Amino acid sequence: MHQENTSKPRVYSSETPYVIEQDGRGERVYDIFSRLLKDRIIFIRGGINDRVADIVVAQLLFLDMEDSKHDISIYINSPGGDIYSGLAIYDTMQFIKADVATTCIGSAMSLAAILLAAGTPGKRFMLPHSRVLLHQPLMDGLSGQASDIEIHAAEIRNLKEMLAEIISKHTGKSRKDVLKDSDRDFFLSAEAAKDYGIVDEVIIPREKETDE
Repeated sequence: MHQENTSKPRVYSSETPYVIEQDGRGERVYDIFSRLLKDRIIFIRGGINDRVADIVVAQLLFLDMEDSKHDISIYINSPGGDIYSGLAIYDTMQFIKADVATTCIGSAMSLAAILLAAGTPGKRFMLPHSRVLLHQPLMDGLSGQASDIEIHAAEIRNLKEMLAEIISKHTGKSRKDVLKDSDRDFFLSAEAAKDYGIVDEVIIPREKETDE
């Protein structure tokens, strides 16, 4: 006989919180991010690097193969990071069949802002006090022969054009305007990001009911 899960999940704090759920088969322990994945939620937090990209890409592919007819939700709180790692996530978001809903909680800066904008149209959200940053691609620590430096400088120029084209595609802004706006650090509030076309809606928290 099927037994309903009537107990509430218990959360145990550590560096990575764990959730204990009880069902008819007994207790199951999940780290909090695995538990969110069960509900088709992916969390991008902190700097984006190869490891983060590998995990997010794998999660996107898994959820899409499991069920491509239901949305995947990505929650973003990130200062950005490695351009190539971010583009791996971006391309996967565009490749899979499932709609991808994106939500900024805290900040979506640099490459993370592009991932936020790359969600399925109509399903891109921000919380009211979140912030977005657009700027030029950066590559630190260039050194070596002059010819090598010029090669890397050319790559930065190519990336700048590519990222501007991506932002233009998802916001409706012209590539020229995007290049001009991102020539220096360009911060946007949630409402400004909505006006710019990065998100579709600013989520206003519901007022909590109070007992009279």
